[in-house]
Amino acid sequence: MLIPNKTQRACALSPFDRDRYSHRASVLLLSLFACAPFASRAAEHTEHAEHTSNDAAAEVVLPTVEVSASPLNIPIVVVTDPKAPRQPLPASDGADYLKTVPGFTAIRNGGSNGDPVLRGMFGSRLNMLANGAPSLGACPGRMDPPTSYIAPESYDKVTVIKGPQTVLYGPGASAGTVLFEREAPRFDKPGVHMDASLVGGSNGRNDENLEVTAGTPEVYGRLNANKSYAQDYRDGNGNTVPSAWSKWNADAAVGITPDANTLIEFAASAGDGNARYAGRGMDGVRFKRDSFQLRFKKQNIGEFLRRVDAEVYYSDADHRMDNYTLRTPPPGSMAMASDVRRRTAGGRIAATFDLGENVQWVAGFDAQSNNLDTRSAMGVLSPSSMPWNSSASLSNYGLFSELTWEINDARRVVAGARLDRSGATDERATVSGSMGMMKMPNPTADETRSQLLPSGFLRYEHTLAETPVTWYAGLGHTERFPDYWELFSPKRGPSGSTNAFTGIEPEKTTQLDIGARYRTKTLDASISAYAGYVNNFILFSYGSGATANLSQASNVNAQIMGGEISTFWFPSASWKLGGSVAYAWGRNVDSGAPLPQIPPLEMRLSADYTWREWSVGGLWRVVAPQRRYALHEGNVVGQDFGPSAGFGVVSVNAQYNFNKSAQLSIGIDNLFDKAYTEHLNLAGNAGFGYAASTPIMSPGRTFWGRLRIKI
Repeated sequence: MLIPNKTQRACALSPFDRDRYSHRASVLLLSLFACAPFASRAAEHTEHAEHTSNDAAAEVVLPTVEVSASPLNIPIVVVTDPKAPRQPLPASDGADYLKTVPGFTAIRNGGSNGDPVLRGMFGSRLNMLANGAPSLGACPGRMDPPTSYIAPESYDKVTVIKGPQTVLYGPGASAGTVLFEREAPRFDKPGVHMDASLVGGSNGRNDENLEVTAGTPEVYGRLNANKSYAQDYRDGNGNTVPSAWSKWNADAAVGITPDANTLIEFAASAGDGNARYAGRGMDGVRFKRDSFQLRFKKQNIGEFLRRVDAEVYYSDADHRMDNYTLRTPPPGSMAMASDVRRRTAGGRIAATFDLGENVQWVAGFDAQSNNLDTRSAMGVLSPSSMPWNSSASLSNYGLFSELTWEINDARRVVAGARLDRSGATDERATVSGSMGMMKMPNPTADETRSQLLPSGFLRYEHTLAETPVTWYAGLGHTERFPDYWELFSPKRGPSGSTNAFTGIEPEKTTQLDIGARYRTKTLDASISAYAGYVNNFILFSYGSGATANLSQASNVNAQIMGGEISTFWFPSASWKLGGSVAYAWGRNVDSGAPLPQIPPLEMRLSADYTWREWSVGGLWRVVAPQRRYALHEGNVVGQDFGPSAGFGVVSVNAQYNFNKSAQLSIGIDNLFDKAYTEHLNLAGNAGFGYAASTPIMSPGRTFWGRLRIKI
């Protein structure tokens, strides 16, 4: 038996074992793993298929295990295939997937539903869109971050645009923009396509994903369904970490394609789940989501107006948390439950114009409104019998314009401008009083604030003559209205005011992004760097001891800088060697102290060998110690507890392609069962027996297998 005793114990039954089918499927795949020779890996990743001949590239249908994302054209834009197998263990949500992109990390909640961080920037500094619509959570403590509602494998493409270098996808986005996208299928004749996968692994991990598309040249239908389940994992010391989850999502779409240039699509989505959180006083016992979307696309319209894209959407995120369904309340504490709900409605229209032979202009308008409600109950009672209480409403209306000028084959200029009208209304009747008690009347009840906020950028790209080098430089400025979590979650505002609603000012980020890419048949290397200044950076401060949860939000000025390096080397047709380095740095200009919640220097080294249908690969992730920290400062989710130690984790994988339609991937994450914690982390909750400020340990040795069939 390949699984050591420690891992066998990690698969022991827990309160989540009521899903017995999930456990059987996990054992099945692990049996396949035990029988498969751990020898090698299949054809090159589709991202690099162009490095082979056209005939060889045409034979590549299923990609190999992806251990690090690579850029598309310039290093500021990263495009990946979320259906491709990946290491570490296949992602359970959007944040877990984004961690494979250099520059991304995540704040660990437990086993799933972490909160993504790009270049040390968190929250709405990172715009997140799922199939064109914003993905937003309801919990004031971000127990349901936007990525918790995203099942990566149900999308066709993930695009990351780093920095304030686009204005097309909504307000803010000072750190970057992430697009989880589905591509509309086109059928030349009636047909049916299917893409399915099954994942099993340690700790009862079991995922099923199914995508079925059927259509004719005039109409199509698509169904995406997935389920993800896991029990509590064990860390490298063999200790159980409360981290189990169970979730499902289903998405259905019907599209009309009367001709090759027209698309009308209606889509509906639903999902739900639960999750245990080692780092919180409550668990998430409901993540109910319903959404609807109508899209229209028309291209090749005329010589001047090339394309029109329009959409409207509505979503309802209904999240429940309590401290008794998935855990036992500690002695002396009271059982409690709370419901939060976010209803989002909005739309977008954009038109693409050809202004001459080499100039393209995109102009449009987008808008969204958000209404948030709460209700709660003390004792083992369902909040469903309680009435909803309005807590907040937010809105944004934006105009955007982006121009691309192809000066010649080697030079390009991209520029954009955006103007947003953002507003919020405080609908809370009461707020926290001293020591965080929700007893005093809200002094800003029914008050509304709104502001007009401009943003823009200018970027120059240049491919050097007779060389494989492309470089770019871009200057961007964005003004971001405080989000729901910054306005309504802090217990206090600036200068100790009762709340943060009226005192917190919009952030204003000005950032320079530069980078270069060198690309040949045997070497693909890129570097990107940034330096910025943030006026009114929104900072959270926390107390200690009895006041540890008494958060305060304030504005400071900040400096940020850092960058990423990514390299892929193809020394032969069988070998692929890769590496990436990411570094972020931040400073509170007002105090001279470091900014909190900045991830440490991280390096990833990978090696892959391919022989016919087989392939094998390995990943070594090395993270440096983080000695720059700001004690008890952070964001609405996490805070710095002090310095953190460095660590190195080795993972290995293998793959076999049965044919062009079937593929088996297997792997071991944390091969040497390293006991470690991430710097961006939550403190373990005392209800699970953790001491104060004890960070959550990461998973120990983890076995997994993934079978994919595509027809």
